[in-house]
Amino acid sequence: MPNEEFLAGAGAERIRAAHHGADSRWLRGIAQWTLVVAAHAVILWGALQISPQARQAVGEIIQATLIAPQAQPQLVPPPPEPPRPKIVPKLRPTPPAPVLAAAPRDEAPAAAFIVDPPPAEPAPAAPAATAAAAQAEPAPLIPPIFNADYLDNPSPIYPALSRQRGETGRVLLHVHILANGRAERVELKTSSGFERLDRSALEAVARWRFVPARRGNERLAAWVLVPISFVM
Repeated sequence: MPNEEFLAGAGAERIRAAHHGADSRWLRGIAQWTLVVAAHAVILWGALQISPQARQAVGEIIQATLIAPQAQPQLVPPPPEPPRPKIVPKLRPTPPAPVLAAAPRDEAPAAAFIVDPPPAEPAPAAPAATAAAAQAEPAPLIPPIFNADYLDNPSPIYPALSRQRGETGRVLLHVHILANGRAERVELKTSSGFERLDRSALEAVARWRFVPARRGNERLAAWVLVPISFVM
């Protein structure tokens, strides 16, 4: 009987120990679940404390767009300059008779302006021409020349008083040139309108040397027009 009681007591102890171990495991499981639930609650509470602006900022997705680099404009070389036109000077027509400008000098002109040498002796009569020479045409007459550089003819003097008074004009002289190139007579054909200018032109041309007129190889006396301009 004592053994039965002992066994019965030992069995009861084991049963209580088993129940106590099961209770302990169940309590530990409850504690673990409680910690898990508490942890989730803390996380949820912390999430609820974040402001809507912060949640929106966190939730927004930043989108980045890659912008293609702009193409550099190609430099277009400037068009070549068109060729410049060549300037061809126009040929001016040769004037029929040069106009000599008077030199602005203060010297007083001489009073004499007409050269009147004694008349030349008449030339002897030429022998009678043959019939063949009579039929031949005469050579053209080349008039006297007064503007050749080698003649070195000085310009007429521009009177000082005429320059002070602003007198200008053009004088045209009719000059008879001998075969030796000297002026036999100088006549005033067209006046400048001022006596001082006319007298200066007559006096200067009377001293000039001329190339006499020619017909073939023969020198001849002839008349020639000489224009003189007084300009300032």
